[in-house]
Amino acid sequence: MHKGYIKTAAVLGALSVAIGAFAAHTLKRNISDYALEIFETAVKYQFYHVFALLAVGIVYKEFPNKLLKWSGILFIAGIILFSGSLYILSAIKAVMLPGYNWIGAFTPLGGLCFITGWICLFLGVSKKVKT
Repeated sequence: MHKGYIKTAAVLGALSVAIGAFAAHTLKRNISDYALEIFETAVKYQFYHVFALLAVGIVYKEFPNKLLKWSGILFIAGIILFSGSLYILSAIKAVMLPGYNWIGAFTPLGGLCFITGWICLFLGVSKKVKT
């Protein structure tokens, strides 16, 4: 078991619920539908990858290798880059700040981290590798 990934997943999972509740109860009344849609996408992908990170932490006990370590790192980086950039972008859209759409350029980098994390997870459980 990789305790650090499980703890991080627990914290990020709690944040996902809190942020999602904030959006449902507070943001929904105060921002445009477009900004809310961006925000909800960020929450969904954060939550999906919390479960992926949790899985990495659990399967690491059986398959302790560098690929699984990288998978966890990439899932965390993806949450920060993908969801984080979308949270910021939705705030920018909510207050209608012009000229800050470049923040959205980080979103695909986060998506790439997610994809690479899933590939590392697949490869990491395909065979036992020395750490």
